[in-house]
Amino acid sequence: MKRFALAGAPLALLLLFASAASTDAPALKAGVFSPSRPAPDFSLRGSDGRGLTLSRYHGKVIVLSFGYTSCSNVCPITLATLAQARRSLGSLAADLQVVYVTVDPERDSAERMQAYLRSFDATFLGGTGTADELAAVRKQYGILAEKKGSGSDYTIAHSSYTLLIDRSGNVRALMPYGHSAEDYAHDLKILVRE
Repeated sequence: MKRFALAGAPLALLLLFASAASTDAPALKAGVFSPSRPAPDFSLRGSDGRGLTLSRYHGKVIVLSFGYTSCSNVCPITLATLAQARRSLGSLAADLQVVYVTVDPERDSAERMQAYLRSFDATFLGGTGTADELAAVRKQYGILAEKKGSGSDYTIAHSSYTLLIDRSGNVRALMPYGHSAEDYAHDLKILVRE
C-alpha cells in the first residue's frame, strides 16, 4: 500500500503503512511513510507565549511528540533522548524544532510546559489548548490518549511514538518509543541535509 492516513489511525495501523525508503537515498531508522503526506497544521498556545502552528517552522525539520508534564517515565525519557540527539547535531540543530503537544490540558498550562521543557532543552516548544482543540490535533495524527484514575493524581495512557516532519512540512517517518538518541540523530541529520 502506498497511502497512509493520520486521522484516527492507531499506532498499529500507522506502522502497517510504513514502508522502506528508496534504495538510492540513505535509509532512515524510523518507519518511513511512502509517499509522505503534508503534516496537518494546527493552532495552539505555545509555551513561549505565542501562537503555535507547524507552519511557523516551515523550512525546519520538526520532531512532533505528544505527552504531558506529569508523566513519570515515557515522556521524560523521550524528551531526554531528543535533547541528547539535538546536542549531537552540532550546528545542524539550528534547523530542527522539537514540538511537544500536551495530552493533559487540565494541568499543562503554557507556563508549566515552558518550565518543564526547559529542563531538557531551552529550544523545545510545547503546545496546549482546550480539551477539544487538543483532541482535534490528536485525531489528525492518530494519537490515542486515555485518562486513568481520578482526582489530581490521575495518569494518562497515550501513544508514545514521535513523528518526523521534513523541511517541506511533510510527515516522513514515525519513530517508535525506545529508539536511542543515536537513531534520532542519524535520521535527523538525513532530513536536515535534504
